[in-house]
Amino acid sequence: MPSIPLSPQKRAFLTGTILLTGTGFACRILGFFYRIFLSRTIGAEGLGIYNMVHPVFSICFGLCAGSIQTALSQYVAGHQKKSSLVFRTGLILSLGLSFILALCICRFSTFIASHILMEPSCEPYLLIMALSVPFAALHACINGLYYGMQKSHVPAFSQVAEQIIRMVAVFAIVQLNQQNGQTLTVSLAVYGHLIGEIASAAFLLFCMLFFPPVPRQQKQPASSLHELGTSGICLLGLALPLMANRLVLNLLSSAEAIWIPNRLTAFGLSSTAAFSVYGVLTGMALPFIMFPSAITNSLAVLLLPAVAQSQAEGNHQRISQAVSMALRYSLYMGILCTGVFCLYGRELGTSVFQNPSAGSYIRVLGWLCPFMYLATTLGSILNGLGKTSATFLQHVCALSLRLFFVLAGIPKLGMKAYLIGILASEIFLAVWHLVTLKGMISFAWNASEIIAKPALILILSSWINQKLWYIVMLLFHPTLLEPGAPLAFWGAALRILTLCLLYGSFLAAWHILKKRS
Repeated sequence: MPSIPLSPQKRAFLTGTILLTGTGFACRILGFFYRIFLSRTIGAEGLGIYNMVHPVFSICFGLCAGSIQTALSQYVAGHQKKSSLVFRTGLILSLGLSFILALCICRFSTFIASHILMEPSCEPYLLIMALSVPFAALHACINGLYYGMQKSHVPAFSQVAEQIIRMVAVFAIVQLNQQNGQTLTVSLAVYGHLIGEIASAAFLLFCMLFFPPVPRQQKQPASSLHELGTSGICLLGLALPLMANRLVLNLLSSAEAIWIPNRLTAFGLSSTAAFSVYGVLTGMALPFIMFPSAITNSLAVLLLPAVAQSQAEGNHQRISQAVSMALRYSLYMGILCTGVFCLYGRELGTSVFQNPSAGSYIRVLGWLCPFMYLATTLGSILNGLGKTSATFLQHVCALSLRLFFVLAGIPKLGMKAYLIGILASEIFLAVWHLVTLKGMISFAWNASEIIAKPALILILSSWINQKLWYIVMLLFHPTLLEPGAPLAFWGAALRILTLCLLYGSFLAAWHILKKRS
């Protein structure tokens, strides 16, 4: 049967999705190693302070850049002949808001640090962070234009360029400071963030000069104020709902980041110890847990347009198959990651970050994986079905539940309460997504097939893996790859690799035998 040729639009979309997935995974890897370097350079307390300051930037980005980028790409995609006009309008709006927000941060930095972040030492870092907001707005608008013109390769490569330039610059700063005998502080991470935003904006400006998203012959002449105003109203109509949603979610996430160290001091920890504990959790343990989510995020990127198209065509069977596939593979991967982090989390935390507490947190947070990955893919399906308001409400409720554990639980139980809160909120979100989908679409749900089977295969694979490596260690040096040894990380990595291969092989064999029977 001859294959059906793809239209240029579908081909461009598919190519862009694959490219963004690949570069996103590359950025995740680079960022992971960058986190490791920062943890060893500025320590757990420094990471905690940086993660407390960064939400201020996230709120500003959501207001002046992220929502306008999405609105810009959406409007340009439907009105490509007006792309130059819309881009100029979006750039004026975004940069105008970014300068206002940056000035507000600089003007009220003392108040923000003392009364909002509740940590006066954050003030100098806020001033540096404020400088990055206009650059972030600039590169967000350029990205929106390229996305709208279906030329996603430029934004994709800008992410990689930003990460590489940030890492090189920070490494150079560290070398210079060490040569001069200067102490490294949190400003290293904040300057790294600023350098990354400048690098991304510069890279995209360079691309606009030499690889313009709009053909030069299609560019429009200078626009009148009336035309700019009309396109501005259209853009704001698309951006304001997104802006409101992102503002609420960012405010809730920022409140969590601010209140955790404060509640830890109420539990009895000193300020230094509170920031250290928070830094270990958010700067060391969580990046490990989030690392495999690059795969589920890619699945979510593919599912959203596929489900939206199926709904437009009235093909409910295809949507049902997409939901069943999302359930199966999210749980397959989540159960595997739970096993990996529970078995080897302590070794990973000790060997990578040289921090036993990070290993303990990784083991506990490993139980999040099935629910977190499931919530990601199911949320994408709901968005594809047009239920963006429902997913927004569900995310707000899940974050509010976590905040309840932060405010009420941490002063009594310490970080244990927050870990329980994260797990409870992810279970709550995944189940609510699932119930919402069940009310809309009929799909197959077999607990023994998608939960019991991979769990049993994981137990079998772990047992075989343990015996296999016991034999290998007897044949070679018994302590060469043990925790605390120079090659401990590679020992854990090799064990994880063989466990994944065994797990994947058994699952594949099960499916092959089932089809044959």
